[in-house]
This record gives sequence, C-alpha cells and structure tokens, in this order.
Amino acid sequence: MAPAYGCCPRGGPALPTSGGRKEQRCETAARAGQRRRPAAGGAAAGGRGCTARPAEEAAASRAGCWSRCAGMACGFLLEIRRGTQSALLVIREASLRNLPADISVAPGRLEVRSGAACEAAALPPGVSLAPSSCRGLRRLPGDGLHLRLQLRDAPSAPELVYNVRESLKPQKNYVFYCQSCGNVVVKERKFLRVLPLPSENWSALVEEWCCHPNPFARSTLLPQHGDCFLGDTFLLLNSRNQSYVPESPKCSSETEHHASQNDSTLKSKENTRVICERCKSTLGETVSSDTVKYYVTEVIIWPSEESFSTLPRSQFIQSVVAQCLAELSSAKSTFRFTIKGDDGRIYILIWLLNSDTLLVESSGSSSSHSVFTLFGDNFMHSCGPSGMWNAVKVLYQPCIKNRNKDLADAWENDFGVHPLKFPSETCLELLLMLSLSTASLPPSLQRMNSFQFTWFLSSKGNTNKNSFKLG
Repeated sequence: MAPAYGCCPRGGPALPTSGGRKEQRCETAARAGQRRRPAAGGAAAGGRGCTARPAEEAAASRAGCWSRCAGMACGFLLEIRRGTQSALLVIREASLRNLPADISVAPGRLEVRSGAACEAAALPPGVSLAPSSCRGLRRLPGDGLHLRLQLRDAPSAPELVYNVRESLKPQKNYVFYCQSCGNVVVKERKFLRVLPLPSENWSALVEEWCCHPNPFARSTLLPQHGDCFLGDTFLLLNSRNQSYVPESPKCSSETEHHASQNDSTLKSKENTRVICERCKSTLGETVSSDTVKYYVTEVIIWPSEESFSTLPRSQFIQSVVAQCLAELSSAKSTFRFTIKGDDGRIYILIWLLNSDTLLVESSGSSSSHSVFTLFGDNFMHSCGPSGMWNAVKVLYQPCIKNRNKDLADAWENDFGVHPLKFPSETCLELLLMLSLSTASLPPSLQRMNSFQFTWFLSSKGNTNKNSFKLG
C-alpha cells in the first residue's frame, strides 16, 4: 500500500511520512499562512493523523473518529472528468468552522476536522479517489478548500434521463402528455415511420448539391399520415385522425393590439400557437392545416402500456437541453449555440466546454449549510444528503433587454454557431435555472472571462433501474 501523505496548504509538494502506513489515505492540514513540515517520527507539524503507526492502531483510530463524525455531514462539491479520470474537490467554506482544519481523503470517504467539530461524507458507490494524488491545495475565501485528485474508478456514463430520438420507435403505441401538468395531449398513437429531419438550413445547400434548379424550392418536408419527423428541438406530427389536438386560441386582445400596429406576422404567429387546454402552457404551433409541431421541452412521449410518471420541470428541461447540446456537438463539431424563442429573439448564448462530467454534491448538515445547492431541492429530495449527476459544462451569456447585443448579433451571423429554438417562456425559464445554478457555485467558479459558468444536469449518475427513460 502507498504511504500516507501530508500536503502543503498552498500546493506544495507532498511529504511521505517515514515508515508509511498500510492504508491509502491522504490527510491534509490547512493552516492559514503556514506550510507543513515533517516532524519527529514522520508527523506533519501541527497535524493529526500523519504519524507512522501500526495499521491496526490506525484503523481503530479512523473507525473511532468516523463514528464521532457520523452525526455531521460534510458539505462538498466534486467535479469528475471521465475522459481524464481526474477530479476537482471543493470543501465548502461552511464546513471549515475554524482553522487549522484537517481534511482526510480516503478512496470512498471525506472527513473534515475543524476545531472541535468533525464532519464526514461517504462518496456514492462506484466513485473511488486516489488519495496519494492530492495536489494543488488552496483555500479561497468564500469558497472553501480546493484540491485536485486522480480517480481510481468512476461509474460509466448511464443512459440519458429522457431521450426521444433514441426511444421513439415505429409500430409502438405512445401517448403524448403536457410536461407541465401531465394532461393528455395526444391519445394513443402508433407511427409507421419515425424519421430525422435534416438541419434547419439544409435548403440553402441544395444549390451546391444539384446541377439543375432546386427541385425542393416550392415544397416543404411535412409528415404524411402515420409519420413522425424529428428535428433538433421539436417533432412534427400529421394531425389527421388525431384523437385529440389542444386548443389553438387567437388571443383576441393581443391580436387586436398587434393588428392595430399592422403587425400581421406576430398576429399570424399567435393564431397558430398550440397550447395545453388545462394549464395554458405553449406546446408548439400548427405548421399547416394537417401538421403540428411540438417542442421536446413541452411534451412527454410515453409508451401507452406503461404507467406514466413526471419529472420536475427544472430537471426535465435541463436534461433535454443537455441532450441537444451533447448530440449536436458530437454530430456537427459545433460548441457554440444560441437559444432562440419562437418570437425570433435570442435569449441566451451558450458555449459548451465538455459533456463527460460527473458531479457529486453533498449539501452538508443543516447547521453548516447556508448556501443553495447546485442540484436544488427537486434534485436533492430524491438523492438523499448527497447527489450524483451526469452533466455538461457550459459558459453562457444572457441576452434579454439588449444585454450583449453586439455579441449576439455576431454569433447569429456566424456559421459555426448552431441555433436552438424553444418557446419564449421556456427560454426565460432556462435562463432563470442557469442563473440560480451559477449563484449556488463557489464564487471562484461562477465566471470565466466575461461569461458566466455552470452545468446542465443531464441524468442521474447511479444504477437505479427505475430511472426516467422511454423504451
């Protein structure tokens, strides 16, 4: 087994204790302005637990201390990169009551001893750290302690929480539900064909493909009876013989107002909007007399033979948007996206950094937890004191009220930027989720240059067989 290590508080070299120990554990003393030095017998000066002693004594001491910490949960955030098998660990400031503090890192457990307080947290099954790889220890006021480690093991990436493209199959019966309220939108429906649509700008490239006039100039790709066409953020259905179609109100007061301004385009748009008859949420729009477009953020498509269950709105939207970002970046090698509303306005600019992140967060004990958690109440409620989620890492800029207008205009005219269109209300919801998520992070992680930083949580990082998945 590897020896125990004492780490310097400002990223200094690790100091192996003389004689070592027969357990793989990293114990760190974080002392403001003081570097640790090896003391007689191999212990770090002022530290506790880095002495060279028999394995039996060390194990007994560890068990005793961990039992004393059982009543207090340690608040931390662990970002794992599967591609590099590395991790960033942030021990939240609230868990560090007094300095000096001893931080013990075992392969599957964290422990913080600060003054008379002792807090501990077990890592989720499948996550195993390499304690001897601890490096880059630093304390940032308002954040807590940051350190980097390598992994022994991390769970493989599970299936996405909700994946319409992979799960919607022909010759199977499905029911469409409103995601917001669970109302039935389309009763039992079987598709003969489920086909992906080309990119939204495909017609602009036809002249490059053909040596004769554009054969598609006067035609559009619309589904026939029994067809379902899948776009990046929507699906098209043929509404003939449909069991139920939500109401499509004219919104008379708004229509009259815009008509008085000769805004016929917006008037027509309001007339084609499809809304849920129960909660009045926007579900999509009518494209033609027999074609309806539904946005993937607004409907849940469920096999008719299975019992239906919903997800919290925030969790659902983040999962769907994360899925879009990951799939498009992989298929089209694009990493910049604009989030546009159905009113044509740009609401958010998103820059995807990576999609192989696994996040582990512990909210800590109630007495030490004074900040929002990244996962929020809806996420943590089903995960217990700690949660583990797969995530995509993004930078973003809000563009409402003419903020970042010049940058938004530049991105809109850049062929390397891919637009994603959702209902305007959903764009505002998404921006609020991003802002709350960013506010929950340690201050040093909230911004990168002029962009704000956060994660989209895409799916639960566990082996629960009852996860929300079609098919």
